Amino acid sequence: MFRWGVLSTATIGREQVIPQLQDSENGVVTAIASRDHDRARALADRFGAPLAFSSYDELLASDQVDGVYIPLPTSQHVEWAIKAAQAGKHVLCEKPIALHADEIASIIRERDANNVLVCEAFMVTYHPQWRKVRELIGNGAIGRLRHVQGAFSYFNTDPDNMRNQPDLGGGGLPDIGVYPTVSTRYSTGLEPLRVQAVVERDPKFGTDIYASVKADFGDFEMSFYCSTQMALRQLMVFHGEKGFIEVTAPFNAGDYGHPAITLHNRDHEEAQTFRFPGIRQYRLQAEAFVRKARGSNDEIFTLEQSVLNQKFIDAVYRASAHDGWENV
Repeated sequence: MFRWGVLSTATIGREQVIPQLQDSENGVVTAIASRDHDRARALADRFGAPLAFSSYDELLASDQVDGVYIPLPTSQHVEWAIKAAQAGKHVLCEKPIALHADEIASIIRERDANNVLVCEAFMVTYHPQWRKVRELIGNGAIGRLRHVQGAFSYFNTDPDNMRNQPDLGGGGLPDIGVYPTVSTRYSTGLEPLRVQAVVERDPKFGTDIYASVKADFGDFEMSFYCSTQMALRQLMVFHGEKGFIEVTAPFNAGDYGHPAITLHNRDHEEAQTFRFPGIRQYRLQAEAFVRKARGSNDEIFTLEQSVLNQKFIDAVYRASAHDGWENV
C-alpha cells in the first residue's frame, strides 16, 4: 500500500480528501502533520493514522511516508511541493499549485531531479463525467464547437477564511476560476490564444471577488464568470452547430446537484442524459496518482498542464487592467 502523509489539517483535507485517500484501493494515510501537535494527533486518531508530527519537515523525513498530499494555503504550495520532492516524496498538491505560471518551473526541476511524481490536484480530470464530455466533443456529437459557457460562485465574507486573505493566495480566480478554465482545456484539448476580462476586488479584503472573462480559443469562444460573493452556482455548457452539452454539478457534486451530462440535439427535440451516481472523484484521483507513481501509464494532470492553466489565469489578471485583448 502507498503510504500517504498529509501536510496540515485544512478543511478540504479532513472533510473531502483524507476520507477518500483512506478508502482508496491502493493507499492509506499513515501520517498527519500540523504546527499544532494536538490538532495533528486528533486528526490522525480520527482516521486511524499511526503517526502525528508537529512540523512538516518531520513528516517529510519519515521513512513511513511514500508521498504527501498538500492542502496548505496557496501561498505555501510552491515551497512545500519543492521540499517534499527534495525529500524524495511523491506530491499531490491542492490547486492552484502556484500563483504565477513561472513559479512552476522550479517545481518541475525538483520533480525531475528527484525522480518523483508531482501533480496539481485537479480532481475533475479524473471524473468520468468530464471524460465523457471530452469523448462526446471528440466524436463530433455536437458538431463544430462554437461556444463554451461557464460559471462558478459561492458566498463567503469570512475575514478569517484564507480565500479572503491575499497574503495566503486568496481570491476567486485562484480558488474557483481555475475550474472553468481547466475543464474547457481538458475537454477540447485546445488552449486560449487571448482573453478579455473584468475583475472586481473587495475594498476591505483586497482579493478578487468577481471576474467576467471572455477567451478566444481560435476554433471557439469561451465566456465564464466566477465569484466568491454571489449565490451558489456551477454551470458548464458546450454549444456546437449540431447540439449542445449541459454539465450538471460540473465541479462539486453534492452541493451543486448530482453529476450528469445532457446531450441535446440541434432542434431541441431529443436529449440524452448520462448520469454518474456514487462517483468519488478524490478517490479516483488518488488511485490514479498512486498507479502512476508506481510506473503505470495512467492519465494524470501533469505540471506541464499546470503551467498552461496558470498562464490562462495570469492573462486574465493582466487583461483586467486594460480594455481589449491580452495574449495568453
